[in-house]
Amino acid sequence: MSVIWYECKVKYKKTHETGEQKVTTDTYLLDAVSYTEAEARITEEMKTFTEEDFRIMNIKVANFSEVHPFENSDRWFKAKVSLIALDEESGKERKTNIYLLVQANDVKEAFENSTKAMEETMGDYTIPSITESPILDVFPYFTGEEDQLEKFKVLETPELVEEEG
Repeated sequence: MSVIWYECKVKYKKTHETGEQKVTTDTYLLDAVSYTEAEARITEEMKTFTEEDFRIMNIKVANFSEVHPFENSDRWFKAKVSLIALDEESGKERKTNIYLLVQANDVKEAFENSTKAMEETMGDYTIPSITESPILDVFPYFTGEEDQLEKFKVLETPELVEEEG
């Protein structure tokens, strides 16, 4: 099942480094199965983030094929990647564009991280553009099922039962 990413714009009062509060609109990315779930998830995330009132201004499906976080990076960049394939009927090259969201500190590092993300790609590709994204944070889906699966594996292991004699 492929992941559907939702871009959520939220308006709220934010305290800046100077100590003053200003109303700001920030963009966040999360994965969900529907708009309704995306709204519920961003509401929960914002409740943990701010005690101020907030308003969800917009939720839309984002066109990211993949999201790649990298350690020690604080900004998100949108990388346009053109996959190059040969059309066997016409003999011409055909490009298909996909978009990656890559974490980095600057454009150069975003290019390097995009290249790392594409390392296992078998076909040819180019990276025609990288732009800084307005996304402040990404909230991937986590159900807790991963922990449950580990518990299940422990239960699944047959235990030695001593026979009563």
